[in-house]
Amino acid sequence: MTDTDRLTRLDAACSALPLVAILRGLRPEEAVEIAQTLYDEGFRLIEIPLNSPQPFDSIAAVRKALPADALVGAGTVTTIADVDRLDAIGADLVVMPHADVAVIGQAVAKGMICIPGIATPTEAYAALNAGAAALKIFPAELVGPVVIKAIRTILPTGTRLFPVGGISPTTMEPFKPAGVAGFGLGSALYKPGDSAATVAAKARDFAAAWADFAG
Repeated sequence: MTDTDRLTRLDAACSALPLVAILRGLRPEEAVEIAQTLYDEGFRLIEIPLNSPQPFDSIAAVRKALPADALVGAGTVTTIADVDRLDAIGADLVVMPHADVAVIGQAVAKGMICIPGIATPTEAYAALNAGAAALKIFPAELVGPVVIKAIRTILPTGTRLFPVGGISPTTMEPFKPAGVAGFGLGSALYKPGDSAATVAAKARDFAAAWADFAG
């Protein structure tokens, strides 16, 4: 996949709904139902962290089940070996808690969309130069809207920033002046044991909150 193809797919997913569903703790036997529920509610960015039970099984099943316009992959990706395993099962998305340029470079080389975690301008530029398609601001509770706004002003125009950590439908608004492109949603969207109906209700709340935020 070329850089243009990667960015086109990310553009399309973000145009639909620029919220990343972080399904930490998801089990393989529930993965497709939960992911399909989120897709039906408009989500196109599905992340299953690698510290979940049998994550590669879940990612493979979800990638097979959802249409091609969904971007499906892993979070908490920390090694090149992780990237290679994700490539082998057809994952689209590599989300990282850090900005290891070797891991980013491998993801890009394998044709995947990489969103590494950053908290400083130095990390941001290193990640972008290594081929990151967007940047995860982590942890958002620590970095905060004021710092994110300052970092954004010195990044290339159009750089997408996704705060992650402590985001709920009621905590989005302070990030508006920072010009963020979307958010990563963790336990406020999905917690282990949540039913598909519960996740659907939370997803609708988040989609409505984003519509108000972006409106």
